[in-house]
Amino acid sequence: MATRYNIHPENPQMRLINQVVDQLQKGAVMLYPTDTVYAIGCDINSKAGQQRIRKIRNLPDNKPLTFVASSISQISDYAKISDSAYQVIRQLVPGPYTFLLPATRLVPNLVLNSKRTTTGIRVPDHFLCQLLIAELGNPLVSMSAKLETWDEPTYNEELFDTFESLVDIIIEIDAEYRSPYGDHLSTMIDFTGDVPQLVREGLGIELASQIV
Repeated sequence: MATRYNIHPENPQMRLINQVVDQLQKGAVMLYPTDTVYAIGCDINSKAGQQRIRKIRNLPDNKPLTFVASSISQISDYAKISDSAYQVIRQLVPGPYTFLLPATRLVPNLVLNSKRTTTGIRVPDHFLCQLLIAELGNPLVSMSAKLETWDEPTYNEELFDTFESLVDIIIEIDAEYRSPYGDHLSTMIDFTGDVPQLVREGLGIELASQIV
């Protein structure tokens, strides 16, 4: 069964954060809140963690995984950002946006798509995501917490109960800091072509539509 951690949103207990980071470095998979929906995540360097996320989400090997970074600077370590893409991205981060970009060699093969040339990455506007990435020292693989066999939960405890036997860590925070449910995924923007393309509408679509 998963270990539950109740993290204070304004004064995070670093003792608990360090325990979570230690487990992530050992290959643990967690259920945690983001600025969009609850997600399942692991250390980007953990092959075992990535394989478990694929199994939980029933994702084939050729399905790319997305990951979260702390800043544009960290994105540039893992993806190639053109000048035109940078001008758009800098106006949207941190926020509920996923960017499809050409990958660098730092991205593990398991994260990429079948052609191993592009990756999905975002910079979430959420205190816990930012803190975990900072303490871990590298990005997190992050996929929305959903299963093919059930409808989306209407409250957090139902979500926690569902994933308790599937993940190692569940992070809880006060309700007012939790993400909404329903169709509240990130807006996705593809920068792999000549011009950026909105390929999925989600949170933040109004601002993205003005910029892209």
